[in-house]
Amino acid sequence: MKYQSFSPSKLNMTLPLVIFFLIFISGCSTTNTSKNDPLEPMNRAIFGFNEIVDDNILKPVAKTYKYITPDPIETGVSNFFSNVGEVSTITNDVLQLKFSQAAYDLARFSINTTIGILGIFDVASSMGFKKNKEDFGQTLGYWGLPQGPYLVIPFFGPSSIRDAPGLYADMQISPAEQLHNKEELAFTTLKIVDIRARLLRATKILDTAAKDKYIFIRESYLQQREMLVNDGKNTEEFEIDVDGVDY
Repeated sequence: MKYQSFSPSKLNMTLPLVIFFLIFISGCSTTNTSKNDPLEPMNRAIFGFNEIVDDNILKPVAKTYKYITPDPIETGVSNFFSNVGEVSTITNDVLQLKFSQAAYDLARFSINTTIGILGIFDVASSMGFKKNKEDFGQTLGYWGLPQGPYLVIPFFGPSSIRDAPGLYADMQISPAEQLHNKEELAFTTLKIVDIRARLLRATKILDTAAKDKYIFIRESYLQQREMLVNDGKNTEEFEIDVDGVDY
């Protein structure tokens, strides 16, 4: 029997259907559990599934990765993926008509890609170029699309009706889309492991501090997303265990 191998491109083809289904469900929902979370029963079920995947696969792999990887290499890997993410930020700068910021972020990207050797070394930050973060969900918010109900997406974690299509758009913008299937899968796998490794400390704090982990993550996510869309002051990247991938 011949088995077909998984590839990220298949995920990209499936995600729009998942998003459409979630939007359809939200329109039909009569649950009034929370103003921003009418889909809470479904979201909690998906959250529980994500927690099982995380506890049994992602967290153990991330701990092993962190244990065997020297700190300088781990930092270099994180810097590399952060630099790749600048492509989405620059694109969304332009889509939001923030041309000065786009030029600024392009300069940061160029410095790290060249002098920083593909972003492995964050030279731009040491030169005073702070990192901005823009994504397509923020772009949709910039043009007036409401955030809509809170969503928890399988494997990806916290999102919303507005941010879910934005996630798909940012995935398409990612340079990883230009890779062949095997290379793209390796790229995405390493990125997931890197993200999960960086969240280990935050997860430990969250597990001990939050009475209801689901509510804590939901409220933190929604508040931060609203602030980012309204161009609040730059904050640290959302460092709670979201089981997500930052494309």
